[in-house]
Amino acid sequence: MIYGLIAVIGYLLGSINVAIVYIRRRYRADIRDEGSGNAGATNVARVHGLGAGLLTLGTDMLKAAAAGWIGWRLAGETGLAVACAASFTGHCWPVYFGFRGGKGVSVAACIALLFDWRFFLMLLALFAAVFLLSRKVSLCSVTAAVCYPGLYYLLHPGFGPAFFVCCYIMAVVVYLHRGNIRRLLRGEEPDFRPGKRG
Repeated sequence: MIYGLIAVIGYLLGSINVAIVYIRRRYRADIRDEGSGNAGATNVARVHGLGAGLLTLGTDMLKAAAAGWIGWRLAGETGLAVACAASFTGHCWPVYFGFRGGKGVSVAACIALLFDWRFFLMLLALFAAVFLLSRKVSLCSVTAAVCYPGLYYLLHPGFGPAFFVCCYIMAVVVYLHRGNIRRLLRGEEPDFRPGKRG
């Protein structure tokens, strides 16, 4: 019962999407109908500027941190893993917004930090290196996702709940970036450039 409660709380917290609410109130627009159609930090930054993108990134990470803290307090490491998986799912398929959310990268970054700060720094360094070489955020995201379980396993060998959450995150992030992957293979994926609006 406790894990079910944690999952529900985590999912409902994860379903909160400040980007959708902020853009709707500020610009009378739905970010899911602009740019790439993704309600995440990268698309918000592309369309509405770096400030709006950073706001989205921060609030996405904050809700994952809140869910993880609740899970940890209620049921330790397993509770943390359940809460993280649930908040990640809520972010990608939010109940409040017709199950159309983001692609989970910012939430996955916070989850990495909750699991192990060294894991987070390894992913951040990988993300930054790929970005410097390619200037394509989608390639950075997919690369980090593919390496997500392996990097965690290097620090924590074994197949505990957190490792399976990492595998789940990898699968979902790659799946949600399938359109980006097709464009990358065709050489059509644009470089990241923040918008000027706002």
